[in-house]
Amino acid sequence: MAKVELKAPIVEEISKSVEGAQSVVVVDYRGLTVSEDTALRKALRAEGVTYKVYKNTMMSRAFEGTEFEALKPLLEGPNAIAISKDDATAPARVLAKFAKDAKALELKGGVVEGKFMDEAGINEIAAIPSREVLLGRLLGSFQAPITNFARVIKQIAEKNGETETAAE
Repeated sequence: MAKVELKAPIVEEISKSVEGAQSVVVVDYRGLTVSEDTALRKALRAEGVTYKVYKNTMMSRAFEGTEFEALKPLLEGPNAIAISKDDATAPARVLAKFAKDAKALELKGGVVEGKFMDEAGINEIAAIPSREVLLGRLLGSFQAPITNFARVIKQIAEKNGETETAAE
């Protein structure tokens, strides 16, 4: 069997995993210990992010003709990719948080919702809270005025109740 025939399924696997992805982030994992790598994979898995190490040539071929083609210049040295199909900020958020403690992990860049971002851009995306947190904040901002209004009405009712009892 020729080498090309052996590589085709891997390229296809990468293509399928990035197809429809909200974001793909490329990292240099050189220097991570086994325990750090295991902890990183666990944290990414908990957020629904796929994390894989592939050969750069395989990733390069899989990215050709897609919105992720902008990642090809980053593919030098040992790299891994973190892919999320649901939450565009999840890979950046988890990787940036982990990179603060594990100095060996280097964010190189990524594509988030079709836009290429360098390391600084990925760190900015990492600062955005998850979708659930943002929805919770939005709900809280809707609920706050209603709660305050109810509190004022209750105070007025209590005050009127006291006035009526004092008048009797």
